[in-house]
Amino acid sequence: MDATFWIDRWAVGKIAFHEGNANTYLSRHVERLGEARRILVPLCGKAEDLAYLAGRGHHVVGVELVEDAARAFFAEHGATPDVRPRGAFTAYSAGTITILVGDMFATTPEVLGPVDALYDRAALVALPPDMRARYARHLRTLLPSGAPGLVVTLEYDQSRIDGPPFAVLEAELREHYRGLTVEFLSHGPSVVTKFRDAGIEGKDRCFFVRY
Repeated sequence: MDATFWIDRWAVGKIAFHEGNANTYLSRHVERLGEARRILVPLCGKAEDLAYLAGRGHHVVGVELVEDAARAFFAEHGATPDVRPRGAFTAYSAGTITILVGDMFATTPEVLGPVDALYDRAALVALPPDMRARYARHLRTLLPSGAPGLVVTLEYDQSRIDGPPFAVLEAELREHYRGLTVEFLSHGPSVVTKFRDAGIEGKDRCFFVRY
């Protein structure tokens, strides 16, 4: 899985992972992120969650590989972003929302600026197993000790249909975040349409992580 895979999916509109409204688990547990945070949202797409978090007084830094997604987010919210290079990235910014277009693994504290919370609904589950471990390690270089995070995972029978999005079981999540506080918060049926269309039961699960 490389950049072309995701660019092609956006180009043909295969973005069933885009929810179109604030995520259920984010709205249910957003208080766990604290107040007036600068929140990192990896692989953010054009998620409505960005606007939801900003509307609650947070500054939001999304990272997204596909430039069309960043353009679409601001267009759909009637905003004209300031667009300028930032290191290896292109930064789209308007108000308290910035989307950095580029490779998540190329992010550094210098590129992101200070972040003190994490919201991950679509990043961990978008990555194959070998990349998930690398991603979790990379996050530890970006977030300070004590930073709160919400992580939404997905569970389903991956022998019946392959990802992305991929199944990430609780045991794997806890292994990736070994040494950190990981607290299960809530779960419910998945809204991913590819599972429903295939007659497969999927489950979303939300966890709180303390770095």
